[in-house]
Amino acid sequence: MKKIKIIYWIFTGPFVTLMIFGSIPDIMSVPDAVALFNHLGYPTYLLPFLGIAKLLGVVAILIPGFPRIKEWAYAGFVFDLTGAMYSSISVGDPASGWLFFIIGYILIAGSYIFHHKKIKSASLISKNSLTI
Repeated sequence: MKKIKIIYWIFTGPFVTLMIFGSIPDIMSVPDAVALFNHLGYPTYLLPFLGIAKLLGVVAILIPGFPRIKEWAYAGFVFDLTGAMYSSISVGDPASGWLFFIIGYILIAGSYIFHHKKIKSASLISKNSLTI
């Protein structure tokens, strides 16, 4: 169980850090975030909405319990990352920028997989303690 938790945090720590650092400029509508949204062709009024949604997703992933909300948070992050990657490709950004998206997908997948392994492991431990 301890090994699973460590691996979970190896993926989840950097993932939530990236999402927090990505949400703050969106919430504050900093000029670089506005310029990126203009480049992608999106209205800037979406920036604070997406930033707050990312921040709420991070909170949902970090707080214990609420399994259904966690599932939705993970799904939302996949949608967010996929939409950002699709937008980047659509406006003709170079493939060299895809590395960020690939790293994001790896972190999300690792966090999600080890979140479920952590739950399964905890469930097995509690079942074994009941049968003893």
